[in-house]
Amino acid sequence: MYCYKVGDIVLSLAGRDKKRLFAVVGMADQNHVYLSDGKSRKTASPKKKKIKHIKFIKNSEGEFSPADAVVRKILAGVKTSNK
Repeated sequence: MYCYKVGDIVLSLAGRDKKRLFAVVGMADQNHVYLSDGKSRKTASPKKKKIKHIKFIKNSEGEFSPADAVVRKILAGVKTSNK
């Protein structure tokens, strides 16, 4: 099992947000992380999700800042490179 950390880019595998990319912006406990996409889920009110319902995609390059604009920019770069 992958140990997630702040700045990781993940794919949601379950729920209404299935098949959407998110950035990990915090750790709740050993089974939950806080996710944000910078648009519908701002970093001020992140989504709490079980780690069994997400899949690791990649690490964010460089210094990660949990600001909405930074998260949107990072996710946009991942979306274009995965198409």
